[in-house]
Amino acid sequence: MTTQVTDTTVRTSVTVHTPIERAFHVFTTEIGSWWNPDHHLLEGELAEMVFEPFVGGSVYDRGVDGSESRWARVLAYEPPTLVVFSWDINARWQIETDHEKTSEVEIRFTAQGPDRTLVELEHRNLDRHGEGWETVRDAVGSTGGWSLARFAEVAEAG
Repeated sequence: MTTQVTDTTVRTSVTVHTPIERAFHVFTTEIGSWWNPDHHLLEGELAEMVFEPFVGGSVYDRGVDGSESRWARVLAYEPPTLVVFSWDINARWQIETDHEKTSEVEIRFTAQGPDRTLVELEHRNLDRHGEGWETVRDAVGSTGGWSLARFAEVAEAG
C-alpha cells in the first residue's frame, strides 16, 4: 500500500487478492465492514453505514437511535471500475452543506487478473474546504485516514 500527499490531494492505493467485482462491492455496499467505526459524525452510537449505489445517492451513518448523518453524495457510480463521491465534511469535522466547499473522493478499480485488483483512491480539491483545509488533508493523508489496510483485509477474506 502506498500513500502520497501533495498540496491539495491525497492518493493511496492497494492491490487486493480478490476479483474486481468483490473489491468494488466491499468498498461500496459493505463500507461499514471496513470503515473505522469511530470515524463518524453522529452524536450517539453508530449502528450502520449506508452507501446508496447510484448517482445522486448518499453515503451516510445511521445511529442506534435512528439519527442519520449524510456526509457524502455519490457523483459517479460505474461498477465495477469507478466510484466518485463528495466529502461533505468541513475542516471543523461537521457536515458542510455548501457544495462549493466540498472535496471529492475518486476510487478506481483495475483488474490485474481474475483474482487480483488494484484499488486507487484520490481525495482531491481539499482546498475547497476553505480556512483550515490543511488539517483535513493531513488527517485523511495520515495512517488513521485513508489507509486501505482494513479494506484489503475484508476484501480478501471473502
